[in-house]
Amino acid sequence: MKFPVLETPRLQLVQIGPEHTDALFDILSRDEVTRYYGMDSIEDRLIAEKMIQAFQFGFESQRSFRWGLQLKGSGEFIGTIGLNNLNVGSKKSEIGYELHPAYWRKGLAKEAVLEVLRYAFTELALYRMGAVTYPANEASSGMLKKLGFKEEGKLRGYLYQRGKSHDALIFSLLEPEWKEMGADGNG
Repeated sequence: MKFPVLETPRLQLVQIGPEHTDALFDILSRDEVTRYYGMDSIEDRLIAEKMIQAFQFGFESQRSFRWGLQLKGSGEFIGTIGLNNLNVGSKKSEIGYELHPAYWRKGLAKEAVLEVLRYAFTELALYRMGAVTYPANEASSGMLKKLGFKEEGKLRGYLYQRGKSHDALIFSLLEPEWKEMGADGNG
């Protein structure tokens, strides 16, 4: 299977390769980015290289997709978005994403999420999309709710980061709910 390249009005969602190592390291080495990410900030470029290899393995084994977010025009790599815990046979996955702080609060994450939801529900024929957030990550939880995701509950001690366990909120969006929302996520 060829890796799907997706587009939005402002972004190109591309396969992440070795050429993105420095940009990925720059983003994931920032504490403000990983604060609610579920993993500690990376401190070594080699970890970014291994993550990119893991993204490729996840795609090849059809267990995950991870796209790089590039600005149209400049081609600048500004974050990633992915389908995690992908199980096409069971018609479910979880979505996760992160952006460089310079691009927060510009609607780019929403734009990317909408396109990945379209791909997941139409091309992969998934039925359920989950999302896990820290309770304190109000920006992400708020965006998910605006996109029609329903909060299902709290997962106690679900995430381990910075030497301790943290609770997480689980959200979901079902394909019929997504259809009702419309392609722009505004219902």
